[in-house]
This record gives sequence, C-alpha cells and structure tokens, in this order.
Amino acid sequence: MDRVIAAEVFVCIAEKGSMTAAADVLDMSRAMVTRYLAQMEQWAGARLLHRTTRRLSLTEAGRETLARCRRMLELVADMAVVSAEEADTPRGLLRVACSQSLAQDVLVATVAEFLRRYPLAAIDLLIGPRSVNLVEERIDLAIRITNDLDPNLIARPLGRCDSVICASPDYLAAHGRPHRVQDLATHNCLTYSYFGKSLWEFDLAGERLVVPVSGNLSANESNVLLAAAVEGAGIAMQPVYATRRLIAEGRLVALLPEAAPQPLGVYGLYGSRRQTPAALRLLLDLLVERFADPAYWPVRPQAPRPDTARARNRTA
Repeated sequence: MDRVIAAEVFVCIAEKGSMTAAADVLDMSRAMVTRYLAQMEQWAGARLLHRTTRRLSLTEAGRETLARCRRMLELVADMAVVSAEEADTPRGLLRVACSQSLAQDVLVATVAEFLRRYPLAAIDLLIGPRSVNLVEERIDLAIRITNDLDPNLIARPLGRCDSVICASPDYLAAHGRPHRVQDLATHNCLTYSYFGKSLWEFDLAGERLVVPVSGNLSANESNVLLAAAVEGAGIAMQPVYATRRLIAEGRLVALLPEAAPQPLGVYGLYGSRRQTPAALRLLLDLLVERFADPAYWPVRPQAPRPDTARARNRTA
C-alpha cells in the first residue's frame, strides 16, 4: 500500500479523532481507512491508537508516529514526483471484478478498446458470480448489476439493466405459453440459487407485482440458466443484453411484453475517490460512454400502453 496515503490517513484520524470523520474528509470508504490504519500499525510494529466506544486516542507509539508522518507529508508537499502529464497517463495494472455474463457479452469489448487507447495500462479480469471484497482481495474496480449497494464503496452509475422473460419454442410447444405474469407460478422457471423463495418482480401498467416462481433447475451463474432456457429446460428471466441475439435468431421467444421485470442498476464500485489512478478514472469514463450507446447496451423493448395492457389482462 502507498505509505504516503497511509500517513495522510493516520494524520487525519488523529486530528479528527474518528475513523468515520477521516473517511468523510478524505472522501474514502471507512473500510479503506481501516485498512490503511492497520497497514500503518504493521509498519510501525505497534498499536498506534487506543480504541474505545466513545473516542480514539494516541498511544505513545502513535504520538511518535504522528510526528514522523507529519514531517514526511511536509517533505512530500515540497517534492514534485512526476509531471502533470505523466500523472494523467494511464499506466500500471487494474484488477477488475465482474460476472461471467457481463464480462463475456459486454465488458470485453470496452476492455479491448481501453487497452488499444492506453498501451501502458494492463487489466486483470476476475470473473465470477460472487460479490468480492474489494479491500481484502485488492480489487481496483468491481462492475456489478444490483439494486443493493454497499455503503462503504464509491458507486459510479454506468447504466440500467433491463430483463426479459423468455423460453425456447420447444418449451412453449410442450408446456404452453404464459398469458399473464401470474401464470409463471405454474411453469417450470429457471432460478438463481439462494435461500428462500424466488420472487420475480414486475411493473405491470404502473403497478408493482411480485410472483413466486419455482422449477427443477437453479444455478448461480446467468450463462448457465440462459443455455438451459435455449435447450428447453424452462422459462428464464435474463438480461436483454444476453438474449437479444438469441431472440432475433428465434432460439428464444420473448414473453409477457406488457410486464416489465424490475430493472437493476449497473455500477462501477471502487474504494476511494482520493488519488484515483488515471487508468481507473479513464476506464470508468469509457464505460459510461459505452453504456450510453444503445448498440452496445440494449434496453428492453417498450411495453404496450397501460390501457392496452389492461385490455389484454381482462381477455386472458
């Protein structure tokens, strides 16, 4: 970890008397502040702070370390390490975490473009369905599709992820087509693995509707469920970006066009805005630009007008 930033974090904690206050001043997550303090104590080889439920106070080692950190920061302030042009040149390695589906179908095109533009930079993609701990696993950026953000991380909005209910022609020929969202409860639905019931949420003519669904196949990876849907295993809720080609080819059929599945946000998550590397800042800028392009990031086809949707439901 950067010793200069760690020294700045420690000085700020000592001056503010609180890690939470230091995080606010430094525009840094509390988890990152805690990590820098732990690293500073490791370098010092001693505990630097007394921690109680009400306040923080310096140990003797902490007072000595504080004086040294202040002297170091004064020297740094007088030293021009790199020119402004060099500081703005993206270089070095970025570790980026992402799901397999999003990385394979969407992100890899942006990564390739980024590396063409900035040949001094490098990217290590960490692919998997789980939410990684950015601090513990030293991840620079996580790209997640979620409506449940971690308050300890900085979240930059990239776009909105729309979904579609779909099934293969073979499944529909064998089991029939759902005409209302409530019909999904009687179909074999392919669900994500987690404890408790699977609930699919919809916006139907401006009203929120939650439908419990179940089936004989679940998985913790979106691509697996998508492949199973193509093979006729059941009905799936899948991102528009992953299904548009399969629907256009007739391998999947979009169902219930009047009901919009609950959209999710797409975010770039990172630990701190302070001293953000040029490579991370420019990668985020490029992602915002690309996600705003409908050809790159498709949205759900517009649903019929509410009066049309209500008429369909009455006749179903």
